[in-house]
Amino acid sequence: MKYFLIILLAAISSAISAQQLSKEELIFLTPEWKGDRFDDGRPKVPDAILDRMKLVTLEEAWATCRGEGYNYQYEGDWMQIHPEGVLVGRALTATFFPGRPDIHGAIQDKGNADGRILSPNSWAIDMLQPGDVYVVDQHGANIDGPTIGDNLGNSIFARSGNGIVYDGPIRDVNGLKEIEGFTSYFKTYHPSHHFGSYSPGNNKGPIRLNTTLVGINTPTRIGDATVMPGDVVLARDGGVMFIPPHLAELVVKTSEIVRLRDMFGHQRLREKKYTAGQIDSRWTDDIEKDFSQWLNDHMDELPVPKEQIQELLKNRTW
Repeated sequence: MKYFLIILLAAISSAISAQQLSKEELIFLTPEWKGDRFDDGRPKVPDAILDRMKLVTLEEAWATCRGEGYNYQYEGDWMQIHPEGVLVGRALTATFFPGRPDIHGAIQDKGNADGRILSPNSWAIDMLQPGDVYVVDQHGANIDGPTIGDNLGNSIFARSGNGIVYDGPIRDVNGLKEIEGFTSYFKTYHPSHHFGSYSPGNNKGPIRLNTTLVGINTPTRIGDATVMPGDVVLARDGGVMFIPPHLAELVVKTSEIVRLRDMFGHQRLREKKYTAGQIDSRWTDDIEKDFSQWLNDHMDELPVPKEQIQELLKNRTW
């Protein structure tokens, strides 16, 4: 345990000076993920799993994560853009602290020397890949705090095809609503904009500095949730789940089984074949056999991939 804490603290220290965990550090902090990764080490949950995740409910995802011991993956009480949509993607995280000139200046100078362009508030956005969700801890900043408006919103959507989860204030809400498909979650709105520029050679530091970027693709906190780069974001119905990548397929498969059993049970209740008590309690062997036959008969019509239903039937004993 002591060794782990030393490594974690070293990783976080490295992130603050370089704004980004190394590939080796990201792999170290996501040991349960055995699949593909991006070049920077971030877990890359397959697109097929992300597509299936769009039908998963928050309750199903929460129950599966909690059953595996992950109790702090949900955050609620959001404002929304395009609430009719479902936001699913891989988390790319950014963490901001209240502005501090000496730290901000050192980070911006190093970032510019490394080839990063202009203000740090756009650096993480430039790294977004298709299917990513930009997840930002904006430390509850309000007046002069928003780092995202309609300009950066358009850049985010152009790079990722997705919206954002932003624990803080945004601006230009009307302009962001014009971006079709930009399903997004944010905590509040403020018409001001952040001040986070830095002029080399200005010994007094930047004027009215309000935010300082301290981490890109580092562990971060969004309300009551702990978020790692590569977590699968599932945002719908006013809430957000951050699903560890190694649990994403389990969440999807569990949801699909629940969905199929609900569809079967509801149909049989409408047909009055079974009573509510029979469907709402542990099914008998006869009902389980009926369910298997129903799956086989309706395989091509159900909202679950056919190969997944075939796999389910193969593992059933009824």
